[in-house]
Amino acid sequence: MVVPFMTIYATQRLGFSITQAGLIMALFGAGSIVGAFIGGKISDKLGFQNVQLFALFGGGAMFIVVGYLTSFTSLGIGVFILSAINESFRPANSSAIAYYSKPDNRTRSYSLNRLAINLGWAFGGTLGGFLAAHNYHLLFWVDGLTNIGAGILLLIVLPMARTLKQQLIKQKKDNIHRVTSAYSDAAYRWFIVLTVLFAFCFFQMFTILPLYYRTVLQISEEQIGILMAINGLIIAFTEMVLVYKLEKSATAFKNITYGVWLIGISFGIFNLLNGQFWLAFISTVVISVGEMLSMPFMNSYWISRSNDYNRGDYAALYTMAWGTAQIASPSLGGYIADHYGFNLLWWIICSIAIFTGLGYYRLMAGKKQVAEAVA
Repeated sequence: MVVPFMTIYATQRLGFSITQAGLIMALFGAGSIVGAFIGGKISDKLGFQNVQLFALFGGGAMFIVVGYLTSFTSLGIGVFILSAINESFRPANSSAIAYYSKPDNRTRSYSLNRLAINLGWAFGGTLGGFLAAHNYHLLFWVDGLTNIGAGILLLIVLPMARTLKQQLIKQKKDNIHRVTSAYSDAAYRWFIVLTVLFAFCFFQMFTILPLYYRTVLQISEEQIGILMAINGLIIAFTEMVLVYKLEKSATAFKNITYGVWLIGISFGIFNLLNGQFWLAFISTVVISVGEMLSMPFMNSYWISRSNDYNRGDYAALYTMAWGTAQIASPSLGGYIADHYGFNLLWWIICSIAIFTGLGYYRLMAGKKQVAEAVA
């Protein structure tokens, strides 16, 4: 709820420049890298349950604290700490999904998790837009309390996962030779590089694009919230069916490639078409389809290369890739928009997406050649 309105809050309410707002979001990305690394390491040692609980309760408290920080320095520090705590949830949550799912339904399991996320995003975006239009301070309180509420729910619903730590320690001792590092997986490293580039483009949607909507297209906060809700609802109601169909008809990387290209197109159309809310609506639909084609299969790829003993490391590296993009996306995007205009930024994003899609395609081709050689 807070993140998509943070740049608007920083510029419209606190009086920061676009560049300063971008730097605030970059610090959010830096915190997410730290949180992902620590969360992944601790998940493999202490169990995903403890890490998720720490992230939800600690992150909830920090959201409330950040709402009271108004200077550039204090807000930057607060956002960094918030992100480091809150984003440690992601690798732990990814490990949890893998633990509770089976290999034959794992992609759909991640899609089901994304369905829940996007329903929350749809509701949160709508409510966030309403709150932002009336009182930005309420955004932080509501976001914080929902994090804490999720932590309480996790304690009630999944108490059995507390025994995972002992199970993993015993399994690791019995199967120590099966443990390999995600950092030594060459193909996975290339995948991570491409993911950073993809995420750099994608994160414009949550950082710079809302500011573009407000300042250039003259779309209100309520309408921006509606657009965020539309993105979440499209994904929630169609992704599970789409993934189920595509699992049987195409390779994962082919879907990723097409999805990345569509996300590039969703930004490029701002330079090709005129309009306000309906132009933003078209872009939202295109980026939603691109998101559905790419992200579930990215998850299934990294999980397929990991096992029960190194999954936290693989999840952490994947999350860190997104965190790296969270640094570069708002800081570079904000600088380009501030000094050279939004039009140049959208062309750059579109070009990077096309290049990244080709990279995924070549990685797919290389994987296919290896498989054929082994066969």
